[in-house]
Amino acid sequence: MLQQTQAERVVDPYRRFLTRFPTVAACAAAPASEVVRQWSGLGYNRRALNLHRAALAVTSDFGGTIPEDDRALRSLPGIGSYTARAVRSFAFGADVATVDTNAVRVLARCVRGGPLTLGQAQELGDTLVPPGGSWAFNQAMFDLGATTCRPTPGCSHCPLRRMCSWRSEGQEGPDPWRASPSVRSQSRFEGSDRQGRGRLLDVLRTGTVARSDLAAACGWPDDGKRAERIATALVGEGFAQWSGAPEALRLR
Repeated sequence: MLQQTQAERVVDPYRRFLTRFPTVAACAAAPASEVVRQWSGLGYNRRALNLHRAALAVTSDFGGTIPEDDRALRSLPGIGSYTARAVRSFAFGADVATVDTNAVRVLARCVRGGPLTLGQAQELGDTLVPPGGSWAFNQAMFDLGATTCRPTPGCSHCPLRRMCSWRSEGQEGPDPWRASPSVRSQSRFEGSDRQGRGRLLDVLRTGTVARSDLAAACGWPDDGKRAERIATALVGEGFAQWSGAPEALRLR
């Protein structure tokens, strides 16, 4: 839930989600539509569908127990290198760094004093993790990048200011983080397909949507072709299905 989503937006949905699905088995036993409904308000709804698919895989392939092995974790739907490392660190205490955008900022500015690719940042982070201390290390990196070493850095009150490579060089030249290849600008949300998808899914959480009402549900009353394309994509991805006559879209 925290991927690409601010923590304050996650707290209530997280508690609500765990009340409804207290175990992996409970999540796997529910229909995907119920998991998507419980994801309401978080956005990036593909995460909900992958979470349900991962729960099914854990139940069927791993006896209902989350695996500790990196390769096994990455075999689960929606689990890439970053999430696998996060699970290994926070759930199992493995000595691995979990490098997100916040951590790249800290590593590039404070430690390297120069640009870092994501791979380089990951390798550098791994060398800094104290044995048995990955949980505290990763949480500290997340928090430092989120609260102090922000895009506009708060160097005056940073606990690492006396050892920061970029600061020791007088902060001359480009910001090492902004010069890093791993930094990408996010595409515009307003008016995007992603916004329309979110609107349509929000309506689907409460019931069906007639084919003739798709454009209105997406927020594009004069662009039926675009709405139809979004609906077709949702069906193809496993979110929804057509039913009834006349046709209406509903969560799968």
